[in-house]
Amino acid sequence: MPELADPTALVPLPLHVETRPGTFRFGADAALVAEPAALDSAWLLQSYLLRAGVRGNVHGVPAGEAAAGAVVLRVDDTCSDDAEGYRLVVAPDAVELVGASADGLARAVQTLRQLLPADALREGRRGGTPAMPCCVIEDTPRFRWRGVHLDVARHFMPVPFVLRFIDLAALHRLNVVHLHLTDDQGWRLEVPSWPRLTEVSSWRDETVVGRHGLDTGFDGTPLGGFYTADDVREIVEFARRRRITVVPEVDLPGHVQSVLAAYPELGNTGERVDVRTTWGISDHVLAPTDEALTFARDVLAVVADLFPSPWVHVGGDEVPRTEWRASPAAAERATALGLASVDELQSWFLRAIHADLTARGRRVVGWDEVLDDGGMPADTVVMAWRGVEHGLAGLAAGHDVVMCPKHVTYLDYASSSGEDEPLAPRRTITLEDIAAWEPEPPGSADLPGRILGVQGQLWTEYMPTPRDVEYMAFPRLAALAEAGWTSAKRREAADLLDRMPGHLRRLDALGVNYRPLAGPHPWQRGGTGRRRRL
Repeated sequence: MPELADPTALVPLPLHVETRPGTFRFGADAALVAEPAALDSAWLLQSYLLRAGVRGNVHGVPAGEAAAGAVVLRVDDTCSDDAEGYRLVVAPDAVELVGASADGLARAVQTLRQLLPADALREGRRGGTPAMPCCVIEDTPRFRWRGVHLDVARHFMPVPFVLRFIDLAALHRLNVVHLHLTDDQGWRLEVPSWPRLTEVSSWRDETVVGRHGLDTGFDGTPLGGFYTADDVREIVEFARRRRITVVPEVDLPGHVQSVLAAYPELGNTGERVDVRTTWGISDHVLAPTDEALTFARDVLAVVADLFPSPWVHVGGDEVPRTEWRASPAAAERATALGLASVDELQSWFLRAIHADLTARGRRVVGWDEVLDDGGMPADTVVMAWRGVEHGLAGLAAGHDVVMCPKHVTYLDYASSSGEDEPLAPRRTITLEDIAAWEPEPPGSADLPGRILGVQGQLWTEYMPTPRDVEYMAFPRLAALAEAGWTSAKRREAADLLDRMPGHLRRLDALGVNYRPLAGPHPWQRGGTGRRRRL
């Protein structure tokens, strides 16, 4: 008989867990009883139970009519003061999931998923119906924004993996998946009015290979891809059913070399460039012209149409002033705009598209450089990636801030400094580092802004495949999810590390290519065992 899950060993750790005697065993045709507001979560739970051998018939009837052995799902805004709060009760003869909103109910479904035996998560599982330990769980998140960033620009990730990644984020009660759609090395979104973005900008001739700072040449292989409007709609709907917001990012006005490969007239020199085949920061940026603003507005109109997210990320990071400083036209435009120098053209450009997005009812998000050289309106969300001090600066200026400092949330950095690690750029971030991280720095509560939440970053320069992404993400993303969800008073690094082996059994059952906690670290777990050298 499969070992029962331990309700006190979930990841992230819930606010309150009370274990009770007994177990609940699903019938082969368990009834899932859902009120109308709970039907999405009922269908989602049904899909998970089907994998565990439970057919799970959904009944859209009042909860009071549930028969013995049923799983009842309902929404009741009195169950928690937080919209994502929930209550989950497992008794010997019934299970009840109550969310303060549809979001809260979706979090309850993911907690129930973790209460199943790990083997019940496995595709193609055979055997009897699963059982769960009796318990009561009452839970609310610490932060509103609990995100993970996936860079699909440096290496395109196919739609099936993006969906899988969203589902893994949901399992960890994350609620934001941030898609980095554009960069110097590739453009990943179809924009009908600018067709060369997919004809030219979405492909590069080859890619530099080697470890960070130790590049050894080029692979000679063309690489590209993009998402159609139908692809985006599929991704967004898949995420919606899990109550996850997909936040799109179009990086502006820098990180646009791929754009200028297709439309050189939008640049400062008018000279054609190639889609970038190396990493690092390109000096090529958009010109401060009406034509470049029209391009940005057209693209963001498509983004706003396809992505219902209340937030749209406009990048704003790593914008060299080299071309602007060398351009008489840029200097003339800065003077005409009344700017102190061409350095302020970035904030001028971003403020212009901020006005457009705000008129569309969207809230602008940018990396912390948006605070520089004139800054942005106070309603702009600042992602503090360069360090805690930039988060504090954003809070001091009255902004909402997402804490994502590179020294602790950049999951593309190596998990250890060992020679057997397949990727070792710049620095090491261990599972223990993230488990011990406190997102709210001293003094932050006294500043006018607020910490909206936390986010992990997966920049994919050295992650060409989905399995590479999973290896770098897990299990460290589980620790970051706990930093975002679990109350500071409940969090303890040693306790999380004690719970992690049990959680890895879940990831094993789901086929996740996670990095083992100890021992040798072959690049492809479950594959050939041959370590891939970058």
